Amino acid sequence: MYQLVLIVHSWIRWVAIIAGLIATVSAISARSFGDARDNRADKWGLILMITLDLQLLLGLLLYFALSPTTRAIFNDFGGAMRDPVARFWAVEHVTTMILAVAIAHVGRVLARRARTARAQRLRSAICFGLATILMIAGTPWPGLRAGRPLFRV
Repeated sequence: MYQLVLIVHSWIRWVAIIAGLIATVSAISARSFGDARDNRADKWGLILMITLDLQLLLGLLLYFALSPTTRAIFNDFGGAMRDPVARFWAVEHVTTMILAVAIAHVGRVLARRARTARAQRLRSAICFGLATILMIAGTPWPGLRAGRPLFRV
């Protein structure tokens, strides 16, 4: 079960990052003027929300139930804070990704409540852009201390 959830979590990250990039670019581009229910940025924002919610669910399942890494971390949390790799998994990755999910959700709500197309685009671009930056920053890229493969199989 652990391996399956980890593989799905790893692959869906690409959908989340791509959706975040497209939602941000769509919000910036002139094509996203108009009604929030009918523009590309809003549609990609919805895809981003669905993907992030699924990622969060899978990530929390890994974090609290399935991962042998976090199980070991929870057994000696003080020691884990002295180890940069364990600290990344125990605190940094989780915190960064939860912030990304929260900012993306807030951005979509703020954009849908905007009174003008310009305000909608600005709110979407800022929040989706920040969420995407956080996702990229919190991803365990190969070559980093806590790095993992780009594609798990």
